[in-house]
Amino acid sequence: MLSILAAGSIFFPGLFLLSKRFLKHVPGIKWSEKDAVIISSRLVSSVQAIMASSAGYIIACSCEDIIEDQHWLTSSYILFAVPYFVYDIYAMFLCYWYKLQVKDHEEESEAKSMRSAISGYLRREFLMVLHHVVMVTVCFPVSVFWRQGKGDYFQGVMFLAELSTPSVCLGKILIQYKRQHTLLHKVNGALMLVTFFICRVLLFPYLYYAYGRYASIPFYMVPLSVPWQCNAGAALLMAPQVYWFSLISRGAFRLFTGASRHKATPSSTDSEPKTSLRPPANGYSPRETDSH
Repeated sequence: MLSILAAGSIFFPGLFLLSKRFLKHVPGIKWSEKDAVIISSRLVSSVQAIMASSAGYIIACSCEDIIEDQHWLTSSYILFAVPYFVYDIYAMFLCYWYKLQVKDHEEESEAKSMRSAISGYLRREFLMVLHHVVMVTVCFPVSVFWRQGKGDYFQGVMFLAELSTPSVCLGKILIQYKRQHTLLHKVNGALMLVTFFICRVLLFPYLYYAYGRYASIPFYMVPLSVPWQCNAGAALLMAPQVYWFSLISRGAFRLFTGASRHKATPSSTDSEPKTSLRPPANGYSPRETDSH
């Protein structure tokens, strides 16, 4: 157990540092510290998502009995991925910190202190930080110890929620570098909308449906047949997903309807201010471009 935790503790921060060093020093790239940090953090998140989704697919396909069958990858990958959530809290703060420095420089104001930066980061990313803390302090012990080896199939299906993460990361990168109006951004936005809805919102009803089929009970009876802790956990995990999906849906609506209005509206004259009021289309936060 400790060796797997240690491996995850080395792998994710190590991959971040290697990627950042590569982007900063390889000839022909040599990106700034800020750009290297932001791209590297998205890369690590995408790698973790691909690994988790792959593990989830293997586990789900291997479990014929969705309650009793076990797969060694289940507990192993949970242990390996726990350090990622700790690392990612720090990586998200680094991204916020560097974007904050750029904003302060553009506004010609004094750089904020570390304490105020941390306070601003926690206010802005409160839900995401809370999600990561819960994953480490609640979901980890529940998944490894409380389950007692039962329900590896469900755990594998929940790993598949990470299928939407690469498109979320790509969307944030495109917004960061002012590529909101490209075809890639629109295609990625549509892909993210679909994958997020299927893999993170429909995920929980599907888990109840799968158990209903296994136990031969109607779907509406499943919440009354499982331990209350399962219902509480599902509700707490699903609530932020629904909230984030509402933000993504709102952004996608603005992206495509805004593009249509842009085509229908005549070009502005040189005397008009050329400020972009279009909100971000992707990502978890409706204020994603505030600090760009």
